[in-house]
Amino acid sequence: MASGCLQDRRIIFHFLALAASRRSALPTVLTSDFDYSLPPELIASEPLPDRAASRMLVVHRETGTLEHRLFSDLPKFARAGDLWVMNNTRVVPARYFSNDGSREVLRLEPLTETRWRCMVKPGKRFRVGHTVEVGEATGTVIEILENGERIIQWDRVVDEEAHGHLALPHYMGRDDQPADRERYQTVFAQAAGAIAAPTAGLHFTPEILAGLPHAFVTLHVGVGTFQPVKVDHIQEHVMHRECYVVPPETAVAVQNAQRVVAVGTTAMRTLETVARDNNGQIVAQSGSTDIFIYPGFQFKAVGAMLTNFHLPKSTLIMLVSAFAGRELIMRAYEEAIRERYRFFSYGDCMLIL
Repeated sequence: MASGCLQDRRIIFHFLALAASRRSALPTVLTSDFDYSLPPELIASEPLPDRAASRMLVVHRETGTLEHRLFSDLPKFARAGDLWVMNNTRVVPARYFSNDGSREVLRLEPLTETRWRCMVKPGKRFRVGHTVEVGEATGTVIEILENGERIIQWDRVVDEEAHGHLALPHYMGRDDQPADRERYQTVFAQAAGAIAAPTAGLHFTPEILAGLPHAFVTLHVGVGTFQPVKVDHIQEHVMHRECYVVPPETAVAVQNAQRVVAVGTTAMRTLETVARDNNGQIVAQSGSTDIFIYPGFQFKAVGAMLTNFHLPKSTLIMLVSAFAGRELIMRAYEEAIRERYRFFSYGDCMLIL
């Protein structure tokens, strides 16, 4: 009996040791590896008068060289056989204030026209049964979810045009203005549903867009894109989930392209989600994704990308580091800061080839 127990223990210890060795074999990626110091004055809180006047840092992965250009130079980097894939989501006014200005509702998802999943502020004034008035509509909190979000039932459709505001990123340090309705929106925005803009697309003018072979996917950008990574080891981070659509014409165009250029991290996440789920192929499908792309990720669909400059220690800077290498990206960010590039949503951009 003793020898049998000992044998069982040896087997257990063997598998524990094997599991430990596999964990130790995984690369340790720390959130702190993606930190950098940004002078506050480099945060772009307003857009440039001309979309295409943004600066563009071109990052050549093969040589590690950096090149300073303008976004208007973008067509010069297009190759025969390229397909530029863009996110055509449209930002909706998702932020609402009570008539007395004391409470705030951020609509995360319209379950129906009059029933919303929301984030609220302050939470103590949104307990079950509490009401909030926005214009002529009265909303009642009918459920509090485990993560603190609320389900609010309205007695009528809330007037979005009259009372809705764009939920500009907090780092802009200001409320939305009428001009943001047009500028915090790509010129190709079609499918309404995003809370935040797919910012790499903000640089395009109709003229530049018309000169590039392009196709569209849809991924409705949510507030999760701004959520900080709070864990020390990024493998432990739980990624937010967002809905996407790849239409049939885009799937065909991607399969026929020699090189796919993702315009923004949202287009990248959509394409790589579909490729991951279909053995490297891009097919027409819709669903939701919580794909987390960080160094070590094996790309299957995208060969180049256009992106803005991202927050320190964010999942977005981790994504571009996966694509170009952490050392090269951090060096590119140092160069951009030294050259006084404008950062974040209304800022300048980076073309990674």
